[in-house]
Amino acid sequence: MLSRTAIHSSGLVTAASSGQRNLAAGLPRRAGIGIKPEHFRDVLSTRPDIGFFEVHAENYMVDGGPFHHYLGRIREHYPLSLHGVGLSIGGEGALDEAHLDRLAALIARYEPASFSEHLAWSSHGEVFLNDLLPVPYERAALDRVCRHIDRVQDRLRRRMLLENPSTYVEFEASTMSEPEFVCEVLRRTGCGLLLDVNNAYVSCTNHGRDALAYIHELPLAAVGEIHLAGFARDHDAAGAPLLIDSHGTPVDEAVWSLYAHVVARLGPVPTLLERDHDVPALATLLAEAWRAEEMLPACCEPEQRTIEWACS
Repeated sequence: MLSRTAIHSSGLVTAASSGQRNLAAGLPRRAGIGIKPEHFRDVLSTRPDIGFFEVHAENYMVDGGPFHHYLGRIREHYPLSLHGVGLSIGGEGALDEAHLDRLAALIARYEPASFSEHLAWSSHGEVFLNDLLPVPYERAALDRVCRHIDRVQDRLRRRMLLENPSTYVEFEASTMSEPEFVCEVLRRTGCGLLLDVNNAYVSCTNHGRDALAYIHELPLAAVGEIHLAGFARDHDAAGAPLLIDSHGTPVDEAVWSLYAHVVARLGPVPTLLERDHDVPALATLLAEAWRAEEMLPACCEPEQRTIEWACS
């Protein structure tokens, strides 16, 4: 097994969560990376010292093929986190039941330790849009998102985690803040929160808000997984900074700083390093994941967390 001691020499964090509602759903409280096809053989030949791997569900919604061949072998040695990008939780129409069936079959096949999706929409009618689009934070959207999450959890027979979005526009129709909206969704559905720290920083920068204050307004007791990723820098038409959630660069130091605040408050939480574009060598991804793991506070006893639904 390829050990982190090749680059780092500190000890490991291996304690698994046993929180009251089991929000981490069995993921070890360590760092993981998104597994990419170009790294399948390296992972199997070196067996790196990593907490878990995550895959996008939609890349595996076929019966067979090389992706399943390698993922099945990797699953023999590591926990998996399954991350959906196509359910269109925030969409106006009903959920795609055929998509849900494929997702249920995939979960039955690999028994992932966690399943998550986005607070976003990506389809309209029969058209699928290759993007994760924002929802207005108002009552009708809240009812719709909650109804969809209830259906997903009923069909999959498991609790899902909902990821906070990266956004570039806001709606005049919104009657509540994003943390208020998220808190109410979690309270009504019982789902957990996937806290994407990069998304928080991107959105707050784009909208002129304080990212740390935003994070503190979220129902942090419900966090079952954290995502870290990189962003691209641009400017809007007025010349103001515009950050794009690109997943194509290393994690920014500002995001690392926010992450340090989060884990200092919550303790060790399963943490994923995302890289979907300009994917580097496996060793580079592992080094970044090990940096995250070294920032996780030691946890000698399983944490007992009681979820409080009231937003601060």
